[in-house]
Amino acid sequence: MKVALNIVFILAAGLIAGLVLRASRQNAPNEVPEGAVVFTNDQPLDVDATRNDEPSKPPEDEAWLSRFELIERSGQKVSSEDLKGRPYVVSFFYSTCPSICVSQNQKLRELQDEFEGQGVRFVAISVDPETDTPEVLREYATRFRADKDQWLFMTGDLDYIRRVGAEIFRQPVDKQFHTERFALVDAEGEIEGFYSWPEPRQMDKLKESIRGMLDDQT
Repeated sequence: MKVALNIVFILAAGLIAGLVLRASRQNAPNEVPEGAVVFTNDQPLDVDATRNDEPSKPPEDEAWLSRFELIERSGQKVSSEDLKGRPYVVSFFYSTCPSICVSQNQKLRELQDEFEGQGVRFVAISVDPETDTPEVLREYATRFRADKDQWLFMTGDLDYIRRVGAEIFRQPVDKQFHTERFALVDAEGEIEGFYSWPEPRQMDKLKESIRGMLDDQT
């Protein structure tokens, strides 16, 4: 009798463990692409750590995003269609980030100064939209003397921003973390390439690519 009970207990324990493992796998997030550098505050995020965010549902009219519309710091909606006609550089950030985002936006400030009045724009998308309201972004933008026409600061729904990052700009983003890459988009709205801003050679290449796009427009 004792042997039978022990067998029952062992089988029950195995069944419970299997159910727990299966549930954990079903709730596991999508994998972060190999080689992506992801930050939370000023420390690299362990990309193997479990995230509890549920995946967002796609809009009924578009299963995979090819365009986007977000709210600019002015309070006006700006879409990817509105941005066509001029090349632009996309980045992800959040206003309370103490160091990484500051350094990143200083790089964008340098680009803004270098290409002032030449037609290129910069699109910074918040990954903490609950905090980064248009009012907060207006104040934050003044820290970098961001030109309101050349450098746009965007916010919106976090689930939607996750999708914009992953499906359009091929970057894993979530609340308060992002990669260290800029995406360069041409005047037709096509992504030309990705550039790691901490790497001086890649920044030089980004500038070269921007100049080439601007020359093509003249």
